[in-house]
Amino acid sequence: MTLEDIYRQEWGQVVATLIRVTGDWELAEECAQEAFAAALQRWPVDGVPDRPGAWLTTTARNRAVDWLRREAVGAAKLRQVAVLEDDQDPPYDVPDDRLRLMFTCCHPALAMEARVALTLRTLAGLSTAEIARAFLVPETTMSKRLTRAKQKIQHARIPYRVPPAHLLPQRTPAVLAVLYLLFNEGYSDVVRTNLSGEAIRLARLLVQLMPSEPEAAGLLALMLLHDARRDTRLADDGALVTLDEQDRSRWDHGRIKEGVDLLESALDRGAPGPYQIQAAIAACHATARTAGDTDWPQIAALYSRLPQTPVVTLNRAVAIGMADGPAVGLRLVQELAEGPLAGYHLLPATRADFLRRLERWSDAQTAYEEALELATTDAERLYLQKRLREVSVRS
Repeated sequence: MTLEDIYRQEWGQVVATLIRVTGDWELAEECAQEAFAAALQRWPVDGVPDRPGAWLTTTARNRAVDWLRREAVGAAKLRQVAVLEDDQDPPYDVPDDRLRLMFTCCHPALAMEARVALTLRTLAGLSTAEIARAFLVPETTMSKRLTRAKQKIQHARIPYRVPPAHLLPQRTPAVLAVLYLLFNEGYSDVVRTNLSGEAIRLARLLVQLMPSEPEAAGLLALMLLHDARRDTRLADDGALVTLDEQDRSRWDHGRIKEGVDLLESALDRGAPGPYQIQAAIAACHATARTAGDTDWPQIAALYSRLPQTPVVTLNRAVAIGMADGPAVGLRLVQELAEGPLAGYHLLPATRADFLRRLERWSDAQTAYEEALELATTDAERLYLQKRLREVSVRS
């Protein structure tokens, strides 16, 4: 395991432990960075210790003790030193500190953008510059965003703890929403794939920390089932490859099995939530041997069990159209044209696909042109241009 691997794996635990014992977010991160810098110097000579996380936590704790001794000017600082000195053998194998930190970073009092940034910085260990690049904002902007989030936690006295049992149903969705947003940010952009990898890693941690929470397992299953198709989503020229045209032999079938097993275990608890239902939809796609084997009626039924947001309504219309025929699908999609999806690029793209299947070439061309004007990524634009050329020669 490389130092970078250890950094990604251990950073969150080291920082979480130090925040618990010092109560100082900035000090915790600074001392964690110093501990990793020390490891970079010593481990190539001394070798990687048997318990690298414990070594890093102890080293970071000692750095914090030294700093607090130098800066101790009051009783509060002296108490922090005493706590750190008493914590000689940090309970490193108990991951509750990370769970506390995850719920603190994702507290509903913080704006969603702040939750995401704080989770990436504190639990995933991404630098401010990396997070800024991931979300396409200047580093100074992201630095201010992180500072404001930490200040709000301090000033609003957001507790550094796992919420009591009666509040978990209210708070857990905020954590799951952040993790899914991170995954989608990375999954939709090949430049930012590290984000989806971090989301999966943190979701695994959450499942480990909350084994009785079925929606956590459902979210991890959903991520794995989507991620299993990652390598087939783009053509050599960078164009999007739709699900029905992907090379299923290249899907990661080990990940698919893991996702399906997680999903089945979660569903056995009898509390199917939105992430489990979405994972069940993804499993229908992932386990179909060919595109023609896809159980579209089942997918449509599953979409009907989700909250009927505009995007879910569109996806359900697609599933019904695939099950009952493109004419039915086209009618349902056209009914959405004047609603909140107006201006959403996948609406004309979906209409164009149904028109193409109905061999209404001229209408399909118009719809593809509309979708192309609204497309948001190069991969989507390349795909739509390809389809536009196909229908144009027939119209």
